Amino acid sequence: MPVRVRFAPSPTGALHPGSARTVLFNYLYARKNAGSFILRIEDTDQSRYDPTSLESILSGIRWLGLGWDEGPDIGGDFGPYFQSDRLDLYHEMVQRLIDAGDAYPCFCTPQRLEELREAQRKAGLPTRYDRHCIDLTDAEVKTRVEAGEIPVIRMKVPEGKTVVHDLVRGDSTFDNSSQDDQVLLKSDGFPTYHLASVVDDHEMRISHVIRGDEWLASSPKHVILYGMFGWDPPIFVHLPVVLGPDKTKLSKRHGAASVLEFREMGYLPEAMVNFLAFLGWSPGTGEEHFSLEQLVAAFELEKIQDSPAVFDQAKLDSVNGLHIRALPVDEFAARLAPYVPELSRQLLAVAAPLIQERIQRLTEAPALLNFLVHRPEELPPEIVPKKQDLASTVAVLQDLRHLFETAQVDESLEPTLRELAETRGWKAGELFMTLRVALTGSPVTPPLLPSAKLLGRTECLVRLDHAIGGLIRGNSSQ
Repeated sequence: MPVRVRFAPSPTGALHPGSARTVLFNYLYARKNAGSFILRIEDTDQSRYDPTSLESILSGIRWLGLGWDEGPDIGGDFGPYFQSDRLDLYHEMVQRLIDAGDAYPCFCTPQRLEELREAQRKAGLPTRYDRHCIDLTDAEVKTRVEAGEIPVIRMKVPEGKTVVHDLVRGDSTFDNSSQDDQVLLKSDGFPTYHLASVVDDHEMRISHVIRGDEWLASSPKHVILYGMFGWDPPIFVHLPVVLGPDKTKLSKRHGAASVLEFREMGYLPEAMVNFLAFLGWSPGTGEEHFSLEQLVAAFELEKIQDSPAVFDQAKLDSVNGLHIRALPVDEFAARLAPYVPELSRQLLAVAAPLIQERIQRLTEAPALLNFLVHRPEELPPEIVPKKQDLASTVAVLQDLRHLFETAQVDESLEPTLRELAETRGWKAGELFMTLRVALTGSPVTPPLLPSAKLLGRTECLVRLDHAIGGLIRGNSSQ
């Protein structure tokens, strides 16, 4: 059977990291096995449907570079790919279950159901439907429908046990008495996830259902439905839960809730993909830096772990730094451009190599490069070394100004600067810091002399004059 996998988001929120990991594992398995990756939109919850959410989800997947082979925007042989366009199919399948005695109409009101659940909770019992409507005759159902009542349709869970085969977790056996008579078709005519996902996975010939482990508890219902229809279930793969650093389930309280937020935070999509792949999977080789193509080649479902994965943002920063340093310089400069729009492409091309080894996120670039277009306004205290005084600092800056008037401003200036420090009785590091702050306004910058070279002799002299004047004015006002 050809490998066909799917990601079926509900457009009620953004694509969060756990869902993105599910997308990635489906994509990797499809590509590894020359299969198909299907995008299906589960929009049956009309009360929560959000068109902006759908676009956010699609944009997040595209940003990660994980294209799909069939879906709502490109079509395919097994469409339509919006579940709201497949209602006739679900109604047909529900009627099939009713005719076989595997499903029944239920007219219970939300008020009755809540009272039932409250009574069960007080009695210490599991909350589930009590089959109040299971024995209604066809005539009774017809009468109530003609009177304007609209039922839901519930599955009739059979007696016995259900075994769920899972490629990661092995076999899990569930007593059917623990399963509720799940609603399959709501009163608004839309199916629930349980019916729609089973019908669509069968109709779309999905070979493997790779999804988060929050769906493991629902899997017995799905296996029962497959049996009711006389279909073979797909191979189930339930991925381990993703936890935050505090070992609770990852949520927006741990930071970014949307994959696209990570783009705004300066992460590369290829680094995000590399990081997500290791949330519950490992190639077993000790390697950690992977391109998407390398992940495809290494990926095996059998190497998915069954223990929870921890979303460690410090690790993500490290992975992102590795991918930044692996970029060709011209590509790195192009990736930086949106984050430092004030820099010309020409200036950015020569400045980018100075920071490529120094940053872990692209958002760190402005703090390091803005000195190229903004002169320092206020000088931080680091301009005066802790072991030096104001007068000696002014004298050193004046020496530096004289030096910059005639010397070649580039890396060849370093020995002369070291001699000047020795002559003044300063440590070389003190002099370099004073010069750095005078030229850039910050104690943290790209390499000093290459930065001075980018500024040019004239601009360096202007900034040294500003620093000298600022220190003298500050001293006179005290």
